[in-house]
Amino acid sequence: GWRVCIDYRKLNEATQKDHFSLPFMDQMLERLAGNEYYCFLDGFSGYFQILIDPKDQEKTTFTCPYGTFAYKRMPFGLCNPPGTFQRCMMAIFHDMIERTMEVFMDDFSVFENSFSACLTNLENMLKWCEDTKLALNWEKVTLW
Repeated sequence: GWRVCIDYRKLNEATQKDHFSLPFMDQMLERLAGNEYYCFLDGFSGYFQILIDPKDQEKTTFTCPYGTFAYKRMPFGLCNPPGTFQRCMMAIFHDMIERTMEVFMDDFSVFENSFSACLTNLENMLKWCEDTKLALNWEKVTLW
């Protein structure tokens, strides 16, 4: 399919930066290490699942041969979506992160030492996805 790519460099220059820290990969891998069972899942069109505040939508306006449009959901190319998205994922899975799963952007790792416990953790994670309408890319799911 087609992917619209907008040059948001000028908007990014004028945007107040969100300095939200992403998790440290080495710490996440350390927590994952030593478990027997893993489930790796991927968020479907991650940023595009997050709504833009209506008062900010006009800032994403672009014109093409088919008309003038503004995004209602976060497109890629803006400077703050990584922090915004990670913050949203941490809010959704706050009770599971570092205990039964790890989240890095739109990549989710569910883990445990027993198969049944890993399935329970996966079920809990999927329940949160369902409750918050967070879509997953089922073609990228891996169960170990």
